[in-house]
Amino acid sequence: MPLAVFVLGLSIFALGTSEFMITGLLPGMATDLGVSIPDAGLLISAFAVGMVVGAPLLAVGTLRLPRRTTLLALLVVFGASHVVGALSPGYALLFATRVVSALACAGFWAVAAATTISLVPAARRGRALAVLVGGLTVANIAGVPAGTLLGQHAGWRTAFWAVAALTVVAAAGVLAFVPHTAVDASAVRVRTELSVFRNGRVWLALGVIALSQAMVFATFSYLAPLLTTADGLPSAQVPLVLGLFGAGALIGITAGGKLADTHPFATLYGSFGLALVALTTLALTSNAVVAVVAVLVLGAAGFAANPALNVRAYSVAGGTSTMVGASTTAGFNVGNTAGPWLGGTAINAGLGLPSVAWVSAALGVLTLAALTSALRVQRSDDARSSPLPPAPATVH
Repeated sequence: MPLAVFVLGLSIFALGTSEFMITGLLPGMATDLGVSIPDAGLLISAFAVGMVVGAPLLAVGTLRLPRRTTLLALLVVFGASHVVGALSPGYALLFATRVVSALACAGFWAVAAATTISLVPAARRGRALAVLVGGLTVANIAGVPAGTLLGQHAGWRTAFWAVAALTVVAAAGVLAFVPHTAVDASAVRVRTELSVFRNGRVWLALGVIALSQAMVFATFSYLAPLLTTADGLPSAQVPLVLGLFGAGALIGITAGGKLADTHPFATLYGSFGLALVALTTLALTSNAVVAVVAVLVLGAAGFAANPALNVRAYSVAGGTSTMVGASTTAGFNVGNTAGPWLGGTAINAGLGLPSVAWVSAALGVLTLAALTSALRVQRSDDARSSPLPPAPATVH
């Protein structure tokens, strides 16, 4: 595996820490900013909206730019937005900085995915993308719990300063290790890149991505208040539980990366089924120990699906890597947007914090239905494209 792939994964660690650390900081941020927990949860959705919009726009806008230069520029914008966020006096400006940082994050994801795909042979795409997304799992193991711990003891703004510092380290790594590649502007055709969206199988693949991500994040976004209020977990143990979620994610993505290239559908069915078991357990239990085990399982199941989801999108798209990377990034973040919003809607409706797990379970059922539709379409297309068997010989 090229060293540059690992460097890009470490860069994703910084970005992922910012994206998900809000989960552990929600109670303190809501109090400090004078807003409700569901309103504070919208900061997660704001980031996701920026990712959805930014991924395709920046992918098209940077097609003719050198990839390393683009990655560095996006990291500078990302780091600067966190400095402004740490200094913001109120909710509105902080909300805006989350959108801006998400735009930069989205562009980085899209370009990093395209760079990763270009550095490895097709047979190793699943493992390479698992390394890239592995930065996100390490963020959940180390970055998010550390950010939560830092926020609890030194204030949430300190966590934002820490992410800005991590971004500087990431930029240094990209500058040193990601190869400079010249772009043949005459060979780049936006129309050709956009033609991927004429393929209905691509839209099905993206739909499964969005639904599966919403399934996980409708619950994950509210884990801190769910565990402390409904399950009686001491708030001091929330960082540890978030670290366990990340540990499960690392286990899942390691296993999923090995299986994605050869058994994508089996990996997806197994992952989504296990996630449904964990979510149902979270919805029904009031025991802190059982809830913690369910969180670990949810992390493993949710992230085991990621490499297979990415590999399948690249497979059905036929190799237009830049827009596929942007599209999958957008798809994941449609789920990141819808999940917290749906979970917050259930809380605001007076259904209680455990209702977010039931919302996730319902989304899991929809995910399995969409995956089954995708499988049927693929089998139908494969049957049409396979050569007809020879006609039997006629005996006279």
